Amino acid sequence: MAGRLLKVSSLATAVFASSGFYLYSRQLDLSDLSVIRFGRAAATTAVISYDYLTAFKHVDYGTEEYWALKSKLSELFVSFEEKPQGAASLAQVHKAVLHDGRTVAIKVQHPKVQRQSSKDIMVIEVLLKAVHWLFPDFAFMWLVEEAKKNMPLELDFLNEGHNAEKVAKMLSHFPFLKVPMIYWDLSTKRILTMEFLEGGQVNDREYMKKHNINVNEISENLGKMYSEMIFVHGFVHCDPHPGNVLVRKCPRSQKTEIVLLDHGLYQVLQPDFRMDYCRLWMSLIKGDMSGVERYSRRLGAGDLYPLFACVLTARSWNAVNTGISSVPVTHAEDVEIRTNAALYLPQISDLLNRVPRQMLLLLKTNDLLRGIETTLQTRASSSSFINMSRCCIRAVARHKRSKAQSRRRCLQITLAESVSLWKLSVYELLLWVRGSLMARWLSALLAFLH
Repeated sequence: MAGRLLKVSSLATAVFASSGFYLYSRQLDLSDLSVIRFGRAAATTAVISYDYLTAFKHVDYGTEEYWALKSKLSELFVSFEEKPQGAASLAQVHKAVLHDGRTVAIKVQHPKVQRQSSKDIMVIEVLLKAVHWLFPDFAFMWLVEEAKKNMPLELDFLNEGHNAEKVAKMLSHFPFLKVPMIYWDLSTKRILTMEFLEGGQVNDREYMKKHNINVNEISENLGKMYSEMIFVHGFVHCDPHPGNVLVRKCPRSQKTEIVLLDHGLYQVLQPDFRMDYCRLWMSLIKGDMSGVERYSRRLGAGDLYPLFACVLTARSWNAVNTGISSVPVTHAEDVEIRTNAALYLPQISDLLNRVPRQMLLLLKTNDLLRGIETTLQTRASSSSFINMSRCCIRAVARHKRSKAQSRRRCLQITLAESVSLWKLSVYELLLWVRGSLMARWLSALLAFLH
């Protein structure tokens, strides 16, 4: 075990050397390199330095150093793809095959990112202070606070591995979810070795069409996963961009699966915050404006609660008043929101400074999920609101039971929960029946017209 870990700890150098061979064989276009990757919403800001990509460029083919690095790789792997499967600001991923035949993905941290990250945050802090001095309404210092808190967690790949195992166990009742298995004997803080899983990105409609994957099923299952994470467990994967969420047909069962990758950034929600957030969403879905105001204020929005409701749902105030589950999203509404976002930037800045820090990553996660739904054309579907409501009901009932002081009270809470869930299931059934009848009528009408 110790010997394997020693080999793995030296693997970072070998991997980046072999990446260097790839880079050495092609011309680098400096216009493709970003100097500063600003934000990643509120969480992970990092500088992509030129030397990350060229640090091993000078390891020439055929030299003693080249063959020494090659031999280290061959001790651990039957094959190792020198060209990365993917690369980002913190790390890159390579595909390899172990001697026992298992195919693995190896995530390797860039060699200087540990030292560089603190400098990056300092640079961004100076830039934000300068912008705030020039434009007092621009108050985004919370970006720096969040980066300081989250960057060390993202740089610890062992933490990422533990997060992956925790969420896999937590959501094990979802047969459609696949989280890569971690190989701990080949992992360190800077190298994470995991099961290699292939698939198309969740926003790739052409891939889904080609592989006969139902877009609505993917959208619904993604909503189920995140509703469970946010409302029931309060342990939330906060980076669901399309590169981290893959879809595929299971090679064995041929059932549709969602593959969740990159578990470095999670938000743990405190119970009281999570309950207020649950009740706020239940109020938003029903159009209960007194509830929207009450729970928005409890979450720190104050008098800006109308703006908070619009930011959270990406819906207009008229839609929020009516109940977001009963009003479809229109192009005119999207244009109105984009226009108002620019007009209300100072108020949005003030709002983001008011709300608890837990809310910031949730807002980012909401935006990423909404972007996926928009691409899949499944935004604001009734099934997503039903799944969200179901998780909110369960979460509130569980919280009440934890506070109950008698068995009788626990029984009352459980009974009320069951009745609410039953009503929701009946409503879902009615929607399905209505949708089926509508589809039949349309088919019959089209057949008659032809």
